[in-house]
Amino acid sequence: MKKEYLSAPLPFVGQKRMFAKEYIKVLGEVKDAKVFVDLFGGSGLLSHITKRQRPDATVVYNDFDNYRRRIENIGRTNTMLDRLRDILVSVPRLKIVPKPIRERILDMMAEEEAETGFVDYITLSTSLLFSMKYATTLEEMRKHTMYNRIRRSGYDANGYLDGIVVESCDYRELFEKYRDRDDVVFLVDPPYLSTDAGTYNMYWKLSDYLDVLTVLVGHRYVYFTSDKSSIVELCDWLGKNKEIGNPFIGATRKEFNASMNYNSHYTDMMLYNVA
Repeated sequence: MKKEYLSAPLPFVGQKRMFAKEYIKVLGEVKDAKVFVDLFGGSGLLSHITKRQRPDATVVYNDFDNYRRRIENIGRTNTMLDRLRDILVSVPRLKIVPKPIRERILDMMAEEEAETGFVDYITLSTSLLFSMKYATTLEEMRKHTMYNRIRRSGYDANGYLDGIVVESCDYRELFEKYRDRDDVVFLVDPPYLSTDAGTYNMYWKLSDYLDVLTVLVGHRYVYFTSDKSSIVELCDWLGKNKEIGNPFIGATRKEFNASMNYNSHYTDMMLYNVA
């Protein structure tokens, strides 16, 4: 029997491992579905679990963030971790990496990228950076203080994407491809509202987040959000005030760019309709 992963084999912010067991229960309620389309595939965890639970179904994983490339390079990443363990042997665990050793690590990364064209900075971040901090490039890694948080063993993703159809496109394009099927379930796990690029290849505004809701209408779906977005509260309010429409139609909009400090900026807006 093939292994079933209940968490992503490589680090990924926003993976739904906490929902894994409950999601499996949901899959038991849609046994007539033949196709599952993971519109915001992320780490591919939902797609993987779906295929393991429903090997008879077609599972489509939208790998917009190119997670599969990281999986394909696990061997190289594990080799780099072996080298890091040797470099960090004199640094106590969870302590700051001294500058000379830090420079050796950065040089190693630069050499690896020059030779192979790929370094999984996100995965290496979990062994070198403070908890929940991630770098996606060498330049970003240079900006961070390093700690010896080296993982004691390598990573494994054998069979993780077996049998899954992998796509890489805008979610709307994938939705259009499958929207007219009556045997499809859409898995909808968009990035958190107003999240910065971080480990995602996108930035989401409120309008982007609301656009996703059109996918849900008239289709079967499994949708994920959080209280940070207030999206459920907003939809509940709109449902109770259907007659209000858009109160800003016809209003004039003025903007003013402001800053709180060197790295915190925001936009003040004034909308008016006084005619």
